[in-house]
Amino acid sequence: MLQQIPPASRQDHLSYIHSHADSPWQTYLAQVDRVVPYLGPLARWAETLRRPKRALIVDVPIEMDDGSVRHFEGFRVQHNLSRGPGKGGVRYHPQVTLEEVMALAAWMTVKNAAVGLPYGGAKGGIRVDPTQLSIKELERMTRRYTSEIGIIIGPQQDIPAPDVNTNPQIMAWMMDTYSMNIGGTSTGVVTGKPVQLGGSLGRVKATGRGVFVTGREAARRIGLDLQGARVAVQGFGNVGGVAAELFADAGAKVVAVQDHTGGVYREDGLDVARLLAHVHERHGVAGFAGAQALAGEDFWGLDYEVLIPAALEGQLTETRARRTKARLVLEGANGPTLPAADDVLHDRGILVVPDVICNAGGVTVSYFEWVQDFSSFFWSEDEINARLEKILVGAFVSIWETSERLKVPLRTAAFVVACERVLEARAERGLYP
Repeated sequence: MLQQIPPASRQDHLSYIHSHADSPWQTYLAQVDRVVPYLGPLARWAETLRRPKRALIVDVPIEMDDGSVRHFEGFRVQHNLSRGPGKGGVRYHPQVTLEEVMALAAWMTVKNAAVGLPYGGAKGGIRVDPTQLSIKELERMTRRYTSEIGIIIGPQQDIPAPDVNTNPQIMAWMMDTYSMNIGGTSTGVVTGKPVQLGGSLGRVKATGRGVFVTGREAARRIGLDLQGARVAVQGFGNVGGVAAELFADAGAKVVAVQDHTGGVYREDGLDVARLLAHVHERHGVAGFAGAQALAGEDFWGLDYEVLIPAALEGQLTETRARRTKARLVLEGANGPTLPAADDVLHDRGILVVPDVICNAGGVTVSYFEWVQDFSSFFWSEDEINARLEKILVGAFVSIWETSERLKVPLRTAAFVVACERVLEARAERGLYP
């Protein structure tokens, strides 16, 4: 069903979705509150940022392998479409909620605008533990979900992509299902597809590469030499794993890694290649022979210069922000730092490169894929990486200069740049009718 979103004041959302102070949506609203004083005449339109344009909640019934029928709850939220079609991933996770998807869609609005991509923000998800499904059950669930949200997605309406626990195979099923329903092949309806189905070279490593590129630029500006710098990574999938690999290639020492299975530490630096192979085989860092085991909270108090939270949102709390000894925080995940933690890090002089620029490599190469699908002309991986670097470095410089001009943290500067672009588009398009 199409779910109407009620008024977007903080109290209204508390009553509607039983939110709490540290929830993703409340974190996003707090970030908007901080940027409004810098928007000048555009502040007239600021309420637009606090209200998702459209939220779709769908029932996803499938027949299981044993003949039983199970129902899963799915979501697709389009936060803002003023600058172009919606763009954002689909995650499969047992803790997916409407509120979380709303926040993730809103951050996509900001991210796409901050980087200068011609997209609005969207996000989707299903509340499910995909590890408990067989491959055929996963396919049936994906295809039914795609059919249910098919009324609002499309190459010019809303373009899904991979996110937590989704991958190129799932994107292939989504593309095929949508194509069958419209009676013709539509490669541009999703990004992050297999290369042979119109996917782009460089897409798999793009988000982690973006973390490295923006991290490198930030390190230069604070006088941090990456050669020998110690790095800690939370989350070791496509984002954290790739970022760790690139930092190690640049001469940094990845000393600690934590994921859902546990943590590992080696003072002289982990063998990232061996650890990646271990994770591929064992599905987690726990038990890695080349390091000592690390207890959960110990991860945050270790000696390192660069911290990369690349897991889920809300991981960097106020308490953890007080413990960290990092000089530079690179947000590989979406919304990993709570507002109170942001304040602590700023007061301590720790630079945070916010998610909306730091992890924008994935959506940037998704944009390249979308463009290539429309033209049926594909670029080499070297061309992809060069274009990615040019866009991210340019976006970072613009945000850094805004930060210095306004004397605000990078996150506020990124929101200023992005929200000005979104609200200018809103104002220029006007209201209909």
